[in-house]
Amino acid sequence: MKITEVQHYVHFHGAPSKGKILMVASSPTVSKQTGWPVGFWAAELTHPLRVFQEAGYEVEIVSTDGGKLAMDGYSNPTDASGYSAHDVISLGYMQQKWFNNMLDNTRKLSAVNPSDYAAVFLVGGQGPMYTFRGNRELEKLFAAFYESGKPSAAVCHSTTLLLEARKSNGELIVKGKSWTGFSDAEEDFADKAVGQKIQPYRIQTEAGKIADTSFKTAYPFSSYAIQDGNLITGQQQNSGEAAARLVVNALEK
Repeated sequence: MKITEVQHYVHFHGAPSKGKILMVASSPTVSKQTGWPVGFWAAELTHPLRVFQEAGYEVEIVSTDGGKLAMDGYSNPTDASGYSAHDVISLGYMQQKWFNNMLDNTRKLSAVNPSDYAAVFLVGGQGPMYTFRGNRELEKLFAAFYESGKPSAAVCHSTTLLLEARKSNGELIVKGKSWTGFSDAEEDFADKAVGQKIQPYRIQTEAGKIADTSFKTAYPFSSYAIQDGNLITGQQQNSGEAAARLVVNALEK
């Protein structure tokens, strides 16, 4: 008789931690394109956070400037638009005092030591298009995780970092790699939904200008994540959980 065993990882109270995962989010800023206040996308933080915690990992959230974080309006499940009203995971976390305290008091990314963490996960949103692109400090931090062989993940618009992030030998991290991020088709949909151009540039279009890299996309707004070596990427806000599970699987091996 064939026996199938299924093990669910839950971080029980009092159980020893398997290690720490670093999540990096954008500090609040203002979109030069729309004039909107922008920050991180709620589901791209809470859904991976849930995966990591249930697998037994501690999580620290840091930000580009430190201090208090802010959700993109459309990603907040209580927003009047109702765009993310279905996101009960984010809604659940928002009821937790410790979660709100964590969002209110982030350390600046420059204050962390990569050797203290098992993996890194970049949270997307509209903020990263301004705070991640060209951020040499964050590029160096991400490369430190990547070059030490640790799972190094980015989802949605946070993958803008990979357009310029380089290894210590000067090569782009994405050279010879398959990866994903917010697609041009999804940008078209978002622009049409709000009646204006939202982003200052498009990640897929920019990735197409890079030689020897493969930027892949799935059906718009479907859950899609890619692992190529220890580089893990997710396409958009519905891909955070899938990307996080790839991180956990890599750590469990």
